[in-house]
Amino acid sequence: MHTKKERINWIDLVKGFGIILVIYGHNYPYLEKYIYSFHMPLFFFMSGLFHPKRLTIEIVKKRAKQIIIPYFLWSFLLFLFWFFIGRKFGDSTNLGLSAFKNFTGIFYAQGGHDYMNWGLQMWFLPAIFLSFLFFGIVRKLKKKSYQILCILLLIITGFLIPKILEIHLIWSIDVALVSLFFYAAAFYLKDFFLNSNNQYETIIIFILFLVHVLISFNLIDKIDMYRSIYGNEFLFLLTASIAISFWMLVFRRLKRFKKLNFLAFIGKNTIPVLAMHIRSITVIKLFLLLLWSSKSFAFSEFEKIILVVLQLIIMYPVIIFINKKAPFLNGKNKVMDPRN
Repeated sequence: MHTKKERINWIDLVKGFGIILVIYGHNYPYLEKYIYSFHMPLFFFMSGLFHPKRLTIEIVKKRAKQIIIPYFLWSFLLFLFWFFIGRKFGDSTNLGLSAFKNFTGIFYAQGGHDYMNWGLQMWFLPAIFLSFLFFGIVRKLKKKSYQILCILLLIITGFLIPKILEIHLIWSIDVALVSLFFYAAAFYLKDFFLNSNNQYETIIIFILFLVHVLISFNLIDKIDMYRSIYGNEFLFLLTASIAISFWMLVFRRLKRFKKLNFLAFIGKNTIPVLAMHIRSITVIKLFLLLLWSSKSFAFSEFEKIILVVLQLIIMYPVIIFINKKAPFLNGKNKVMDPRN
């Protein structure tokens, strides 16, 4: 059986891997379709692994401090940056965006560039909080069979809402319902992922790898959970589930590699990374403008990988500062040891 420390360490590796995929995916890479097929479901899954046994008011308040308060703090900061600087440069100058709509977008957490040009990526935090609440309520049902039936109905509802209403719901309610598939699956299967020591694990990983490659690079459609775009819904759930299982088992095997400590560090600081990574690319582009005075950028695939590394380097000292002086921006109440 894995100890609690081991569990946290390798889960942080997965989270670090996932958030790096988010950064890379927002740089429009060649693997964009593959990355989008599972990187957001991966985070819903990992959150579900640690869902509390009982939902109480105190637990809801604690989770709100960890997710919702950082969401609003970062969103206000990002909006202010956008209002005074961001909207005056780049593509935003040609969109004629409303400052009022973008301000209301902080509370709406949806609506595309018209409402969240300051930080589209922040939609995820309210959505995952809703998944936590929805699942906690479902768990009030005494029989597991009733819970599963209710979850299936909610998932179907989440898929149907954008087809019927054709509007983006506040806090991505429909996406939160769809994501119950991953959130709930993690909770019910957590013993397998966290505690099991299956002698056939290597064979399982190999089979998952073969199926994962076959499906991911041949059958998947473009996925965009923020915009409720899933392609074939069944294939989306299947592809994401296989990818999540594969990478979870791989990183469970890699947990003892100390050279991956930086990945674990990133995994422990996903909220600041989520909030800052788009602005970090803005800083890089401004620097490049000063060097070459070019108003357009066409990065090669290798350069996009370099960009991810540079983004992480830029964010690293800011994350250290946040953990020392403003841990509430990272969903923490206490100052964190930057070495952890």
